[in-house]
Amino acid sequence: MLTGALLILAPLFLGFAFALSSRRLMTVIHYSVEGLVYFILALLGLGLGQMEGLLGQLGTMAGQVTALVFTLLLANMAGLWLFHRWQPMRTETAEAGDRPGYGRLFLAGLKPLLAVLAGALVGYFLLPSLPMVDDMATWALMFLLFLIGLQLRNAGLSLRRLLLNRQGLGIALALVVSSLLAGGLLIPILGVPWHQALALASGFGWYSLSGIVIGDALGPAWGGVAFLNDVLREILALALIPLVIHARPAMAIGYGGATSMDFTLPVIRSSGGLSCVPVAIASGFLLSFLSPVLMGVFLSFG
Repeated sequence: MLTGALLILAPLFLGFAFALSSRRLMTVIHYSVEGLVYFILALLGLGLGQMEGLLGQLGTMAGQVTALVFTLLLANMAGLWLFHRWQPMRTETAEAGDRPGYGRLFLAGLKPLLAVLAGALVGYFLLPSLPMVDDMATWALMFLLFLIGLQLRNAGLSLRRLLLNRQGLGIALALVVSSLLAGGLLIPILGVPWHQALALASGFGWYSLSGIVIGDALGPAWGGVAFLNDVLREILALALIPLVIHARPAMAIGYGGATSMDFTLPVIRSSGGLSCVPVAIASGFLLSFLSPVLMGVFLSFG
């Protein structure tokens, strides 16, 4: 069972094995990843829309998402605060001209929700019985992981330097441990076995991965819950980072999860200065590798 669950991870590591030198090819890969993410999210929404009794389950799903978001928020902040007390770091004051448009970033954070909503409407009203949605989503996800592996390998980052970044490694581990502890606390609240609760807590903000992987294993309703939990983490991170990064940099960087190396990185850079960038990249890089591994391991117990 473990072998089957981890097969989906093979494309990520396969992509990481290839070194590319063409900038044009990397540009194509970048836009392909962006397009695949929205395609996968639309398929996730399509599966939700096709689910029998969807409207009757929305209230339950909302309660599950709320429990996940706030339990993980409190646990992550507590764990990252403790790490900050043990290994404090300093930030720089960024120049005003470096600050991104936060309104634009928040709107970008809402795009994944719109993709899922569009897919759900199509699945509910137009294509209630379209076959092979899950298979298409799985193959698209595997291709996406392969492309992301290529991106990680060819981003000009030294794996050795990333793994030896003490602050980044510590922040990533603090987030992982606190998330798994939160998952344990959520077992009676969500009413699921321990391995499912821990899998739900292991998305670390990577919504396109968690929504499909959890949905394949536990059904479209739980896939929707996992997606909403992780996309709301990203949106909350955009609001929290500027507020706490100077007082508690580890909390600001860590709560962004896997997105600290991409989507939330501009906010981390503009709010905390250049000194936060290598830490954020190292933390996000490690969480991007750990998330599919942990979800695959936990779901293999089902």
